[in-house]
Amino acid sequence: MNPDAAYVPTKYDSVFWIDVERILPNPYQPRKEFSEEGLKSLAESIRQYGVLQPLVVSRSEIEKDDGLETIYELIAGERRLRASKMAGLRQVPVVIRQGDTNLTKLELAIIENLQREDLNAIDRAKALQKLIDEFGISHAECAAKIGKSREYVSNSLRLLSLPEHMQDAIVGREISEGHARPLMTLNDRPEERETLFREIILKRLPVRQAERIARSIAQERVHKYNRKSSEMVAIEKSLTETLGTRVIIETNAEGGRLVIDFFSPDDLQQLVAVLAAEQAIEKATTESFPIHPNTTQLSSDPIPPAAPEERDDELYSVSNFTV
Repeated sequence: MNPDAAYVPTKYDSVFWIDVERILPNPYQPRKEFSEEGLKSLAESIRQYGVLQPLVVSRSEIEKDDGLETIYELIAGERRLRASKMAGLRQVPVVIRQGDTNLTKLELAIIENLQREDLNAIDRAKALQKLIDEFGISHAECAAKIGKSREYVSNSLRLLSLPEHMQDAIVGREISEGHARPLMTLNDRPEERETLFREIILKRLPVRQAERIARSIAQERVHKYNRKSSEMVAIEKSLTETLGTRVIIETNAEGGRLVIDFFSPDDLQQLVAVLAAEQAIEKATTESFPIHPNTTQLSSDPIPPAAPEERDDELYSVSNFTV
């Protein structure tokens, strides 16, 4: 990570006093909402003790009819600038950075807010999206610049897949960021997603309960359009319990498809590890107890082959399914 990106003014920097009216806002500021109560509290502190940490600005000159005019653009410290205006200050202390690009200004603005940890999830996601779109960087590169994991960036950006009124509910703290996860699992089912959203708000559902409802909705819809034998339902349930996530078996005339839900690369890695362990157990068991080709084994216990008259045509081997 570029050390300049996390720049904080020190006592060794040259500090200048600039009129507050000459400082333009940062166009890349990710924070859209500022607590009025918090600003008043900061303004009162500034009245008593002054601005203890200088703002960071860039300086440029624009040509006018009567000559050149120097302007300053805020990079970091918007809360301090707003509170200083509220406190009636005419000038504020600043450190002037030279040669910063728009990328650096956006990077610094995001980092300053992320370090405060009170930037709401939607503004954070929009800022990260802007960083990626405007400067053509990948999720991994974006993560490296802000000192977070790629999964953190990807999961943040997924919030923007929700409709605007749900995003507004997160900003307004009507629902938490945790509630967004079960809502996003229903993105392809907007009516059910809206129903769950209203239920979360009206009943003040905890996140875990919202997740259970979302899984139930998805499972019921699949079962409605995908008739299965009791054996298939049992296999589905066993796999869900074994893997710790929703598993759906979809059958057709040729075979079928095994769908396993995961919500992050870490979830996927955990699933791969569990499946690899199960495969090792099955291999060891098969070498000791040969399994009939038409029998599906879900555990290490040997299962005797079914009698011909008891076989169910819908009971396929797991090997017939594709992920």
